[in-house]
Amino acid sequence: MTNEVENLLNKVWAGMILISIFCALATGRMPQLSDAVLAGAGNAAELVLGMLGMMCAWTGLMKIADAGGLTSLLARVLAPVLRRLFPAYPPESPAAKAVCMNITANLLGLGNAATPMGIAAMKEMQKNNTDVKTANNSMVMFVVLNTASLQLIPTFMGTLRANYGAAAPFDILPAVWITSILSLAVGLLAAKLLEGRKVG
Repeated sequence: MTNEVENLLNKVWAGMILISIFCALATGRMPQLSDAVLAGAGNAAELVLGMLGMMCAWTGLMKIADAGGLTSLLARVLAPVLRRLFPAYPPESPAAKAVCMNITANLLGLGNAATPMGIAAMKEMQKNNTDVKTANNSMVMFVVLNTASLQLIPTFMGTLRANYGAAAPFDILPAVWITSILSLAVGLLAAKLLEGRKVG
């Protein structure tokens, strides 16, 4: 499955590149295309370097929190919610702890830092999955929870806005809270309503 996805993505990117080159040739704008490629690469490098410090700091803090027992505490605090969303995993299980760390990272708006924890949670859930080719209900629910995540502090977006000169990088908080709560509620409701259904 992984190779199929990689092949599909490679084809999509190759198609986009070829279409761009064809359009530039057809319109006589090859110099503009070259300038855009160089400028885009430079901007991407600057963005990565600008975000690197923040991501390293928060990822390190999350590791320290895990080693210091904060994961277990969060698992107990979130136990009532997790029991309803993930009934197959006890609050002290490795899967529940990884889910808690992922939720915490998403609450802080650290989508990139949440990714390794999300992968760890999916690996733990897969251990209890009898069908290796199909995700179980808990795995689907976790994908929905991670994708439509509630963000209290959009750290990544705030830092991004600050890097691009926003006078008040966090003035987007009300909009972020409203949209993330609504998207999370709709996603969880849809996952619960469609739980257990099979296609075909």
